[in-house]
Amino acid sequence: MKRLKVWFAGGLLTLALAPGAASATGLELAVGVWNQSPKGDISYKPVTGLDNLSIDDDLKYSDETRIFGRAKIELPLFLPNIYLMATPSEFSNTGSKNATFRFGNQTFAANVPFTSELKLDHYDVGLYYGIPLLKTATAGILNVDLGLNARIIDFNARVTGPTVSGLTVTETKSATIPLPMLYLGVQVKPVKWVAAEGEVRGIVYEKNHYYDLIGRVKIKPFGPLFAAAGYRYENVNIDQDDVKAKASFGGPFGEIGIDF
Repeated sequence: MKRLKVWFAGGLLTLALAPGAASATGLELAVGVWNQSPKGDISYKPVTGLDNLSIDDDLKYSDETRIFGRAKIELPLFLPNIYLMATPSEFSNTGSKNATFRFGNQTFAANVPFTSELKLDHYDVGLYYGIPLLKTATAGILNVDLGLNARIIDFNARVTGPTVSGLTVTETKSATIPLPMLYLGVQVKPVKWVAAEGEVRGIVYEKNHYYDLIGRVKIKPFGPLFAAAGYRYENVNIDQDDVKAKASFGGPFGEIGIDF
């Protein structure tokens, strides 16, 4: 997965500096911080409902603030526009559960401390088009984008603690999960220096779903520089590769960037 991170960062830089970006009709680069508040539960190879680990009560995770980055490149003619985003997400703490529980191939003891780590870094590559003539018809006030998004999740879950036999062991599950998603973006710009934006990414298949909702307000004080504040909310319900997760991650964020 480290290679993927290097590839993604390299691809982001390459796209920003490539000749295609130089001929782009629009370029936006931003970096920000997101306060992530986790809720829900997770399990790995569960046998009964007691194997579900509550993020709040058992794992005892609290809010974490992580850096994220994104880039949008609007290309001319009939080429699709490009949207890249990298979102680290990682939590860890010492927790306990009032019942024995199975995680992977291990059964951990009740009412004793254990440590855990949950990582859900994700990387997005999106291709999209604006609705033709809408921006022109509204004198630049309203724009709507529609497209496809590929999300790659770098998943890692680890639990270390005493088993029912008294041995201290570590059980880990790692997976790279690709998810195709639909993308909808809306931008409302009533005046030149203020804009309100919304983004929706989502997929529903079988009994699984993954929704990612972003709302932001951007202010451009001068030139191409902008500052933005908003709220991001993700809701996940996935049963894949022996991992079950019903969780949400939400919180405010702020970012700065350039928009040509």
